[in-house]
Amino acid sequence: MTAKAAKLPKRQKRVLTFIQNYMQQHGRPPTVREIGEGAEISSTSLVSYYLKRLEERGILSREPGVSRGIRLEQPFDVTMLPEDNETLSIPFLGYIVASEPIPVEPLPGTETVEVNRALLGRDPEKLFALKVEGNSMIDALVNDGDLIILRPQETVNNGEMAAVWIDSSGGEATLKKVYRDEGSSNVRLVPANPTMKPIHVPADDVQIKGKVVMIIRTLE
Repeated sequence: MTAKAAKLPKRQKRVLTFIQNYMQQHGRPPTVREIGEGAEISSTSLVSYYLKRLEERGILSREPGVSRGIRLEQPFDVTMLPEDNETLSIPFLGYIVASEPIPVEPLPGTETVEVNRALLGRDPEKLFALKVEGNSMIDALVNDGDLIILRPQETVNNGEMAAVWIDSSGGEATLKKVYRDEGSSNVRLVPANPTMKPIHVPADDVQIKGKVVMIIRTLE
């Protein structure tokens, strides 16, 4: 057992347990979708995130572009691994668009993303995670498919990136930089993409749901 494998966050331990059991039963590695179904993780992007963390710990490796390209680096008894109390399970609440606003969908909050507490700063227990869809924030280093960690708050400083709910037209959501111009009754929601234009919304129609505090890129 390697030092990095000495402790595992709960979800990573569940993924690793399923992989080991599947390989013993079927004689081949599972696919990402099979891991999601077997480990009861509804998002394939979260499965990929956990696999990446296990790779970084030296527990497994993956062959790029191969559906069943997972290989365990060494055998060990997963049930004997203690869980890592240095990580925090952050609720994964769904998706946020980094493009034109779209209708807000219910956020189930049935999954979690595990992040080391040392990276999170103050009030880590109040954070939540969303997956980004779209490319309007690419110049802010937020790409389609990235996971973002947010701190719930109702206001942000000019230029800060936030998850924004637009109340007009039944409610829409988007990820943008927020600006409130002095003397204006509107809020500017500004993309970080030179091909896209800012969105001007009456201030009364805008709800700030959270400020982005971390970006997690999953390389599949």
